[in-house]
Amino acid sequence: MKESLQFLQAFLKNPAKVGAIAPSSPELAAEMLHGIHPDDHNIVLELGVGTGAITKFLREIVPSKASYLGLELDPNLVKTLNQNYPDMNIVCGNAAECYSIHQDSGLGKVRYLVCCLPFVSLPREVSDNVLAEIQKFMDEGCELRIFQYAHGYYLPPAIKLREALKNRYGKTRRSPLVLKNMPPAFTLTWSTI
Repeated sequence: MKESLQFLQAFLKNPAKVGAIAPSSPELAAEMLHGIHPDDHNIVLELGVGTGAITKFLREIVPSKASYLGLELDPNLVKTLNQNYPDMNIVCGNAAECYSIHQDSGLGKVRYLVCCLPFVSLPREVSDNVLAEIQKFMDEGCELRIFQYAHGYYLPPAIKLREALKNRYGKTRRSPLVLKNMPPAFTLTWSTI
């Protein structure tokens, strides 16, 4: 309940950056993380940690603190996240600078990029900057995972994003609709490995 309240407060404070009214469900987290097997040399980078709804499940699959890096823009959320997940590398940072943040971290290669950012509601310049950073990881061989809510899946911005990613990285792997999420969502995966 506390997590949902904190998420709602962050949404009300800045709806364009949060992009949802509730944290991701355990079912959506399971779908996002299916088949991810990080290690100290092939880490997970999570963009848009939020309240840690996906992070708490990532915590179960990362073998050590050196296998994970999480970025969250909201300093209040980062403070709470570091209290709740002291065994995870969670830093306050902008996803539009994620490549250099990762380089400065000294952690292993980003093998999995779990992105929980609301691309469809972000300003185009911000979205383009984040996608340019993601491109750098994908050029080195990476698997990108995002989710899109069902109610907006066929809206022009969502279609445009999927088309752009498909043109860059090839065929999309789409999960079945995760109904046990508020709102229901699909997970989407691209790989350059």
